[in-house]
Amino acid sequence: MTRPIHDISIAFAPGTPAWPGDTPCSCGWSWAMADGASVNVSRMVTSPHVGTHADAPLHVARDGAGADHLPLDAFVGLARVIDVRHLRGEITLPHLEAAGYLSGTVRLLLHTGQTVANGTFPEAWPTLAPATVRALVADGLRLLGVDCPSVDARESQTLEVHRQLFGGGAFVLENLDLRTIRPGPYELLAPPLAVGAIDAAPVRALLRPL
Repeated sequence: MTRPIHDISIAFAPGTPAWPGDTPCSCGWSWAMADGASVNVSRMVTSPHVGTHADAPLHVARDGAGADHLPLDAFVGLARVIDVRHLRGEITLPHLEAAGYLSGTVRLLLHTGQTVANGTFPEAWPTLAPATVRALVADGLRLLGVDCPSVDARESQTLEVHRQLFGGGAFVLENLDLRTIRPGPYELLAPPLAVGAIDAAPVRALLRPL
């Protein structure tokens, strides 16, 4: 029997909430058949952080690697979804373990419930405590995915979670849509798009139950 495919992406589209002050997505036409052109050709202006995306180290480090160097193997493979909607503030390792985290998890997706998929930009969302990030990376984590706009708190200026993940060889997926996804193990298919040396890349993120 064919396994179902769950699309957990948020579109890069007009109306998708952007980080306050960032460039929202807008679309128009370079050529339109309604105006006599032989084809329809659209154009898009957007921040790469509007919809589901993978951050690159360049996002938080002046000399960091760009999105053209994101390793595909970090974004494809076994993943575990954990429901942390009941948590606020900083998430500790005991919190994760109580919610179903298993040692050796390589790709961890956190369902916080604070998502732009609802049509509004959330005021706040839970984030991993610094000690938790260090413990996860030491335990083999290669990818942290979240349904909220950032792995760091909205008001963070240091972006410590980003820095610790990148510094430990792990990567970041943000703005996932996990509203209909049950906790548990899945196959994740979320390769970043092939873009240039910019600070993030759009992603079409998919989950398949095991």
